[in-house]
Amino acid sequence: VSVRYALDENKKWFVLRATYGRANKVYDIIQKDGQEAYIPLGYQLKEINGKKKRVKAPLLPNLVFVYTTEDYVKSLTKNPAYRTFVSFYFNHFSTDRFGKNPPLTIDYAAMINFINLTSIDDKHIRIVDPCQCNYKSGELVRVIDGKFKGVIGRVARAAGEQRVVVELEGLCWVATAYIPTAFLQTYME
Repeated sequence: VSVRYALDENKKWFVLRATYGRANKVYDIIQKDGQEAYIPLGYQLKEINGKKKRVKAPLLPNLVFVYTTEDYVKSLTKNPAYRTFVSFYFNHFSTDRFGKNPPLTIDYAAMINFINLTSIDDKHIRIVDPCQCNYKSGELVRVIDGKFKGVIGRVARAAGEQRVVVELEGLCWVATAYIPTAFLQTYME
């Protein structure tokens, strides 16, 4: 992970929703403003000229992760030039003092782990549904060897293989490719 995502107590990882496939436009606006943004990419099968091809596409369509201050993200979503196509992604699992869902923010360590995983160029990384995962023990592990070295998650059987699953609370679960047991080590927080 780049130094640009260095821990800053004044910043949080916000999740923004872009409408009509405008995530790249939102990403460009944020970068132009000198802020940090991230769009996780993965592989998808698409039909091009009658042939199926594997192409890179957003893992989470229409979502942009922004590492910034609350003031900046509020000004972005309220800006008349942008508010028609960018908004907060709300945390549907909690409510604020007014009974409304607050904007979803991602824990710094969880987001860096997610970036580490989704930055790896592997066609087997995938978003998984919790019901598709059968956890072996539920304890946290760290991958200590191979292409996914450093990723922290829970061992699960997903898509018929032993994988490490990383959860972004309130948003999604992402699974690695197959990981041999010898590459796993119990992780203590």
